[in-house]
Amino acid sequence: MPDATLNDARTPAPELAARAARTGSSPVRDILALTARPEVISFAGGLPAPELFDVAGIADAFRQVLAEQPQRALQYSTTEGDPALRTAVAARYSARGLPTDAADLLVTTGSQQGLSLLATTLLEPGDVVLVEDPCYLAALQIFSLAGARVVPVPTDDDGLDPAALDEIAARERPKLLYVIPTFQNPTGRTLPAERRAAVAEVAARRGLWIAEDDPYGELRFEGEPMPWVASFPGAEDRTALLGSFSKVMAPGLRLGTLRLPAGLRRACVIAKQAADLHTSTVDQAAAARYLADADLDAHLARVRGAYQERRDALVDGLAAALPEGSRWNRPAGGMFVWATLREGHDATALLPEVVRHDVAYVPGAPFFAGTPDATAVRLSFVTHSPEEIREGLGRLRTALEGAHRNG
Repeated sequence: MPDATLNDARTPAPELAARAARTGSSPVRDILALTARPEVISFAGGLPAPELFDVAGIADAFRQVLAEQPQRALQYSTTEGDPALRTAVAARYSARGLPTDAADLLVTTGSQQGLSLLATTLLEPGDVVLVEDPCYLAALQIFSLAGARVVPVPTDDDGLDPAALDEIAARERPKLLYVIPTFQNPTGRTLPAERRAAVAEVAARRGLWIAEDDPYGELRFEGEPMPWVASFPGAEDRTALLGSFSKVMAPGLRLGTLRLPAGLRRACVIAKQAADLHTSTVDQAAAARYLADADLDAHLARVRGAYQERRDALVDGLAAALPEGSRWNRPAGGMFVWATLREGHDATALLPEVVRHDVAYVPGAPFFAGTPDATAVRLSFVTHSPEEIREGLGRLRTALEGAHRNG
């Protein structure tokens, strides 16, 4: 029998670390849990369209790897990553105008881990991180866990304001700037080339690192590709470029890359050794085989064509779905549209009524590190077909009109 005296004398376990207590759950993940019912048409999650995955090509790559080199594919591997995969990614960067060697790259378990490694190696508690306002939610979580002080930099329809960046950097003396310059999450905005050059110049003059996140750059439907911030004078020795396979192959592979200056790369390798030793050997080998045998560019052309149709269906239907006086953008690629409802509307307060009509969006307020915009909404257009998007917009209109009448 249990010792009652011992049970009575038990001391409570210690409390959670402060960083765990102060960092909340992702509102996007919470909304996805609420809208997991199959009848819900969700504009909430940035989920690539599953019917567009190259299932046959990826399955064939796994079969080939396991048939030809099973012992190597199922064994421990080096922390830096599969040499063939790093070589293939380096070649793609170089072909797109950013000369890169395989040795410049570290393979990560999704680009999310890459950002965590940068936070681990660069940030002490209390260090200042500058972010676009609004900013990618998971980045805010990572910086909170690191104990950083996050300072927002104002944005407009063209993204980050370089003059404001310079002023804030002079005042706050930040360690790091985090940006998604191309088809930003949550806004879908793309930073013009002249602003990219200005960001690089400010970083060099003010002495800060740049974390340049590029998960969406290959999802461009219109216009010409933009040069990476990492390619501009002043940024070469201080930019960590994060890449991801989630949007171009499949998110379930959990593969990403970090392109890093040598000293920072060595530090991130050590941090990754402490985190997980290395990224899945078999997934890396299969991805390398896929890049060698399949035509990723042809696959991406199909994905871009489908996503452009879906963007058009969403953007062209917003005038009828949203209250008169609302605003939205028309991104040239990526996955997201950013809208603001007419003044007086609270997107968070309206969400329960919207979900009752089997449709969903993400309120924009949680994406702000500064003063939130209660009218803001993020809408993802990639998960559903154009027909489903039009049906979802009809439900959204009905929900918002009903809320207005009842309000």
